[in-house]
Amino acid sequence: MVGAGAAGMTAAGFAARRGLAVTLVERNSRPGRKLGITGKGRCNVTNQCDITRFLENVPRNPKFLYSAVTAFGPDRTMAFFEGLGVSLKVERGHRVFPVSDRAADIVDALARFCRHSGCHTVRGRATALRMREGRAAGVELEDGRRLAADAVILCTGGVSYPATGSTGDGYELARQAGHTVVPPMPSLVPVRTAESWPAEAQGLSLRHVALTVTDEKTKEEVFSEVGEMLLTHFGVSGPLVLSASAHMRQMQPGRYRLHIDLKPGLTADQLDRRLQRDFLKYAGRELIHSLHDLLPASLIPVAVRLSGLDPCCRASQMTREMRRGLAAQLKDMSLTAAGFRPVAEAIVTSGGVSVREIDPKTMESRRLPGLYIAGELLDVDGFTGGYNLQIAFSTGYAAGNAVPA
Repeated sequence: MVGAGAAGMTAAGFAARRGLAVTLVERNSRPGRKLGITGKGRCNVTNQCDITRFLENVPRNPKFLYSAVTAFGPDRTMAFFEGLGVSLKVERGHRVFPVSDRAADIVDALARFCRHSGCHTVRGRATALRMREGRAAGVELEDGRRLAADAVILCTGGVSYPATGSTGDGYELARQAGHTVVPPMPSLVPVRTAESWPAEAQGLSLRHVALTVTDEKTKEEVFSEVGEMLLTHFGVSGPLVLSASAHMRQMQPGRYRLHIDLKPGLTADQLDRRLQRDFLKYAGRELIHSLHDLLPASLIPVAVRLSGLDPCCRASQMTREMRRGLAAQLKDMSLTAAGFRPVAEAIVTSGGVSVREIDPKTMESRRLPGLYIAGELLDVDGFTGGYNLQIAFSTGYAAGNAVPA
């Protein structure tokens, strides 16, 4: 077993519980480092939904996951962790978290599961597959140690957050077995923008805003949701943007437009009336000093400039046409996507070992018998909401239960 992340520990624990002698190889000093930082340290374990909705939230190769998620889906995952002593709760969008809001509780539970099941852990970095008579027969570590085995399960993750150990080692090991690796791309990742104005308010968290993304080539709306996002020196980030990025699969500079509605709870007429009240209240002030009740301070000069208004205009001089123009700007602070940030900054790696070369029921390689591949290393990924971790648990469970005794 190579890799002590979500998929690796799941596979190792279930294989060992069947009575198999399991050695878990992990390059880090402790298991589950990436798992421990998911969900801003809260760990969105899964999504409490049925198989149909689950697969609707997997844009890449969803059919491949049908058997694995049917066998070990959200309900079984929740029962599994609660059986390990982790109390769970369901939040907005059916997202499941530990009651404690501590990802460390999930990591610790999986580590205990492996330990109590009888797994033996070895620290080291696997650099080569060992093969014998056309089968996987173990791994060789960077320091020269050779570990013999009757089967090998690779769960090394993708290339996102490389500081946690996800450095793409598994791709090379898979290639040694003859596998095709679909070039890894970032998913659930911050977005660079052509416009520079986000940098003027960098660090500002916009809460309860609506983000809509349109594909300028197809003229279709590909994403729309209300939530929180962050303005940065390079563009935009935060939960809304990460979610939206997974829908921007054909990223090219200028192809996608991001429309930010700063006041989604107000219609244009309601916002106009609100502006009238504020301008009446601050009638003697300049426009730029009369919007603090409505907007964050760092965003005011940006919004005023983009609306084409004179910031020194008195609030009392604002005409109906000027108010309507400002309201329209606040309802659509649009940006042009210039590209994604590097894959190292992505939450999830899209791409990986081609699923055409993997048995969907067992996760066994169709290229090398005795080799199993699970988790983010596979060419599958989901939207935000607990889907990606569930993929790890489901595929890890499938591999751990399929390895022959």
